[in-house]
Amino acid sequence: MKQLRIALAQINSTVGDFKGNVRLITENILKARAAGADLVAFPELAIPGYPPEDLLLKSSFIDANLRALEEIVTASKGISVVIGFVDRKEELYNATAIIHEGKLASIYHKIYLPNYGVFDEKRYFHPGSSCPIYEISGVNVGISVCEDIWYDTGPATVQASGGAEVILNISASPYHHGKHHFRERMLGARATDNVAIVAFCNLVGGQDELVFDGGSVIFDEQGNLIARARQFEEELLIADLDVESVFHSRLQDPRWRKEGQQLECDCPTDRIMVSAPRQDSPRAMLPKQITPLLESDSEVYKALVLGTRDYILKNGFGGVIIGLSGGVDSSLVAAVAVDALGPKSVHGLIMPSRFSAPLSADYAAKLATNLGIKTFTVPIEKAYTAYLDSLSEVFRDTKPDVTEENIQARIRGTLLMALSNKFGWMVLNTGNKSEVATGYTTLYGDMAGGYAVIKDVPKTLVYRLCRYRNNQAGFDLIPDAVINRVPSAELRPGQKDTDTLPEYEVLDPILLAYVEEDKGVEQIIAQGYEPELVVKVARLVDVSEYKRRQAPPGIKITPKAFGRDRREPITSKFREGG
Repeated sequence: MKQLRIALAQINSTVGDFKGNVRLITENILKARAAGADLVAFPELAIPGYPPEDLLLKSSFIDANLRALEEIVTASKGISVVIGFVDRKEELYNATAIIHEGKLASIYHKIYLPNYGVFDEKRYFHPGSSCPIYEISGVNVGISVCEDIWYDTGPATVQASGGAEVILNISASPYHHGKHHFRERMLGARATDNVAIVAFCNLVGGQDELVFDGGSVIFDEQGNLIARARQFEEELLIADLDVESVFHSRLQDPRWRKEGQQLECDCPTDRIMVSAPRQDSPRAMLPKQITPLLESDSEVYKALVLGTRDYILKNGFGGVIIGLSGGVDSSLVAAVAVDALGPKSVHGLIMPSRFSAPLSADYAAKLATNLGIKTFTVPIEKAYTAYLDSLSEVFRDTKPDVTEENIQARIRGTLLMALSNKFGWMVLNTGNKSEVATGYTTLYGDMAGGYAVIKDVPKTLVYRLCRYRNNQAGFDLIPDAVINRVPSAELRPGQKDTDTLPEYEVLDPILLAYVEEDKGVEQIIAQGYEPELVVKVARLVDVSEYKRRQAPPGIKITPKAFGRDRREPITSKFREGG
């Protein structure tokens, strides 16, 4: 039986950590070889890390990447290795090295360079122009990189038409909520359309605002899922591919040849010999490993945990500090931080004011006890009084307004940053997407922080995630009273969020339509929302762009996050709805 034992190493590379990345890659090569794999694949740009952004403009970075590749080539004995790196010829290429027995057998250059959403690959790379077919252990393998597989008549089809029995795609596919369903449907379609086995090796880990969810998969030539790795965790997924069945399926279904079809890319399919067929006796097939997909709220929560852990640890911070208000936002951020870093690395700061409800500090203290984190209490009354006294002459004959409210938020931001400076703890911002979108935040106040954990999480999802975490704990880890209390910034007597914003159950769908789906005001009104409300929300979003540009980076979990995804000008006279 014609068979290929393949290992997909979904690893957590760190951008620019060549020593650490080489060590991680080498360890997985050894594990794959010990498991009898013929071929081990690593994610897109696994050697330099993804995305390296403008580090690609530094010659020294490219040189370090090429030296690291040489180390990996030397370590690749007794197995074929497919791994992403940056190739430098007359241009830079997002490239894949095909290695066997300590030799660099070939290099594939990524053909389709994404330049939308979070991607800027055309800024750095030149596209490839060839779709080789590699003979690895007697199996014809078509190799491609990430975006290449998303085109239904792209490199995969060219390679399959040229005789490739296995399509191997190495990828760095950023996470957003629900993306894996769409991605797997696409990969299954590539397998059935081309009557080829499709193996997809994805990156895992956090890189600034991006999270990569792993979930590497293999589909057989009939579109059946035959292997899936865990999401949000490193794993070496090993599977035996029944390549003989591809031959028989193609005999029975000649439509796969698609004679005369218009292909997306017109590139040569040279045959390149990498390694000869195995000479040992046939091996027993490994049992299938198909890890179940996570439920909706679980996947978002794990993305937040992974993104937070990698941002803090990869940047060398010894711990974090969070302002605990007794509300759901800070409670969720604290729970995520503890799950990411452990309770000893998480600290809470409780900062009551004259407007804080007596129960707020109690709720914050109860949460801290449940999480096992240390807290400090620093009332802001003295500082607030001092500010008001200092400004009394200038503010004479004016009425208190949002200015006095924002002073309190800025005092709290200053106290958090003081503890950050003193103890080396990064401040975790606690603002959610609904607040960030509408500008319901204080610049240099509650917007202060080094990392915004729930920046891309709408308020209604915040509540769901709190309940999810409590269900996982088996008790009210986040006090039920916190989840059920009326949202308030507590910056003036009797204040509620709804004094300024509509109910979040109404607001969030409008924001979804306006921000993520790019629908205009008239389109949203046509969905049944009050015209005045839609115009108000759109205006709040538009005029708050200058605030968002000064916000800390945060984890992307929706299809369109503020920052890398959504790039609106600060200075603009265009307003939806007049």
